[in-house]
Amino acid sequence: MTASPLVIKLGGALIESDSSLNALFDGLSLYRKQANRSLVLVHGGGCLVDDLLKGLGLKSQKKNGLRITPREHMHYIAGALAGTANRLMTAKAVQYAMPAVGISLGDGGICAVTQTDPELGCVGSAAPGDPRLLKLLLDSGFMPVISSIGITAGGELMNVNADQAATSIAVSLNADLALLSDVEGILDREGRLIPEMNSASAAQLIGDGVITGGMEVKVRAALEASRTMGRAVSVAGWKEPEKLSSLISGQSIGTRVIAE
Repeated sequence: MTASPLVIKLGGALIESDSSLNALFDGLSLYRKQANRSLVLVHGGGCLVDDLLKGLGLKSQKKNGLRITPREHMHYIAGALAGTANRLMTAKAVQYAMPAVGISLGDGGICAVTQTDPELGCVGSAAPGDPRLLKLLLDSGFMPVISSIGITAGGELMNVNADQAATSIAVSLNADLALLSDVEGILDREGRLIPEMNSASAAQLIGDGVITGGMEVKVRAALEASRTMGRAVSVAGWKEPEKLSSLISGQSIGTRVIAE
């Protein structure tokens, strides 16, 4: 693998559809071979967390697109994301003959994680950390599959937004970044795809209430990554994995986000 890595964030909703997972990993496997390029997968798993907490009779709330995470919920969430979701993603990669290694943000200090806001509980903010473990895995031909569970310097588990985590990892590796979700990209008020977005247009749409919740977090993460690395970031959908091949020739998929 000679080209710079591509960091792909996968939406956790994928886990609910085995056919979608199969289609995506079929596309990822083909892309990895055609592009002769290392891949790093970063995933969430909100659907699993929702189901688990509901089954336990625990209420879950979100604020500004981030899940409020009381300390007493944290070990359940860590089990769902770093355990079940990560194993399912890793197993699917193995099924498609991709040499995967399942890890979390805290392993090897991949991301430096701090508590975001005490009002949110165990929700962490990620910053670029030590890239040596990832580089070792990539240089050895492995594909890291990374769950968004982080660890603070004080040893506390934190629930980190997967878009923010993927952004930090891309920055630390100087890699390209694609944020994939269950929609084709960033949509306008009428539900039409926005082909390209810059800082000004993003601020306008956020201010107008068109971009809210989880998509607002995603857009802010994409802008941060673009600003830091000086390159465009793709915000696209995983429902059309065949479009990943467009990245080989440097084309954008979904919405091209660039900080200007």
